[in-house]
Amino acid sequence: MTTLTTAPLAPLLERLFAQAGAATSPALAEISADERARLVRSKTEYLDFYERVKDLWLPVSRETGRLLYMLARACRARTVVEFGTSFGISTLHLAAALRDNGGGRLITTEFEPGKVARAREHLIEADLGDLVEIREGDALKTLSAGLPETIDLLLLDGAKALYGDVLTLVESRLRPGSIIIADNADFSPDYVERVRSPTGPYLSLPFAEDVELSVRLG
Repeated sequence: MTTLTTAPLAPLLERLFAQAGAATSPALAEISADERARLVRSKTEYLDFYERVKDLWLPVSRETGRLLYMLARACRARTVVEFGTSFGISTLHLAAALRDNGGGRLITTEFEPGKVARAREHLIEADLGDLVEIREGDALKTLSAGLPETIDLLLLDGAKALYGDVLTLVESRLRPGSIIIADNADFSPDYVERVRSPTGPYLSLPFAEDVELSVRLG
């Protein structure tokens, strides 16, 4: 029996995954695949791109959600930072792990106000809102101050071009043994090169089809 597998969270996640699977984005359909790939990798146009597709669900997969919960439980996380709240599916998995770890603090950031409002509703419905602080705005600003002294787990699932920049913001607070999960990391080759560097402070490898899993060694 875990928070993840019982009410009120379990039925909420089922509903949210179903909604995400059925959702469409007319704005996204108007953007060609090549242009979409360019915008996702852009460091100057990401705010405009995500504003245009603000109705788009961008959830982790069910498997990645379970992985987040398992990793947070395994490292006994008490402090978690998440880049990219969207509608809160990944946030719910991480908050459930904190609850089952005995409590903690999850700081997550999202620049789209509509998604912030929906994510807060979902956290309240799941009875997990007391564990989560949602910071509204550009992560390069919202995560530039007011972070915990040590961070146990970092999830990168926002604008892919900013993965390296966000890592730089929080890197000094990542404790040895902390875990970093980067979803869709193939869209951020510079980030992947950094965390896989044999001279860097991380041990990293690709996991499943689109996740980069890293551990800070020191």
